[in-house]
Amino acid sequence: MFKFATSKDTNFFETHKFKNSVLITRENILASAKKTILSESQSIAKLADYLDESFIDAAEKIYNSTGRLVITGIGKSAIIAQKMVASFNSTGTPSLFLHASEAIHGDLGMIQNEDVIICISKSGNSPEIKVLVPLLKRFGNILVAITGNMTSFLAKGSDIVLNTTVDSESCPNNLAPTNSTTAQLVMGDALVVCLMEMRGFQPQDFAIYHPGGALGKKLLLKVKDMLENSLKPQVNPDAPIKKVIFEISEKRLGVTAVVDNDKVIGIITDGDIRRMLNERDSFTELTAKDIMTINPKMTSSNEMVVEALNIMEDFSITQLVVVDNGEYKGVLHLHDILKEGIV
Repeated sequence: MFKFATSKDTNFFETHKFKNSVLITRENILASAKKTILSESQSIAKLADYLDESFIDAAEKIYNSTGRLVITGIGKSAIIAQKMVASFNSTGTPSLFLHASEAIHGDLGMIQNEDVIICISKSGNSPEIKVLVPLLKRFGNILVAITGNMTSFLAKGSDIVLNTTVDSESCPNNLAPTNSTTAQLVMGDALVVCLMEMRGFQPQDFAIYHPGGALGKKLLLKVKDMLENSLKPQVNPDAPIKKVIFEISEKRLGVTAVVDNDKVIGIITDGDIRRMLNERDSFTELTAKDIMTINPKMTSSNEMVVEALNIMEDFSITQLVVVDNGEYKGVLHLHDILKEGIV
């Protein structure tokens, strides 16, 4: 009876160690990486020559479908299928993943009448694919093949075929899926981007599907979401410098607005205070209006935080006064934006 090797079978592992090549050098390692990248890039470039009316048909069928997009595959192709599903879902095309081997053991029940199905397989002739294709066709769904074998069982049994043929794999033994899976991934991305353009998918639409993390905050967070009402530093134009320093220190934003008749007429930063101390021996007679910076950079509370950040970067400043219809709302500080992880 065949015995499976275990960690205790040291003789087995000793006799099955990979032999280190005497040709391994740092230069060869780098050359190998470059060779792989160039090989895969050449395979991808050839995909453009394979595009024809079939790609248009596939995009239109998915776009006009009232159902979902079901993407299936086996082995490495299944992993590519899962990435495609994630990309389609995040860009407005409802999608789900169906593992080819699980499909024939009950998961076919997830397919609905109006769904479009994409089946991914390099050879198009694996046993699971040969079992699955007739079952998928039995439901009457549109079946789109992404395959590197245009005469395969999958290609012949599909309504639409997208060609992802590669001349070879980057693997030195021409075995491990490398170029072929990259070609599958790129063909999927081409469909994703095409459907985004067909749908007129905009950044605000993207935000709906990406509310979390730094990306979601960039797309959704507004200035008003960052303002803390309790930290609204302000002094009047005739306020003594001592009062200005106290206001800046108490509100901990490194700045205070100078407000006259409910209108912001200037700002004073902690940098202004330092420069004043360096330039003057006495400041007892000075008031806020004497050292303020007039016409400060402003934003509104409904502005996106990422746009406010762009203003800060353009003018090399760390604070923005927030004003709505002339009414002072507070101060947005760069440190608060950094804390949110937007940059």
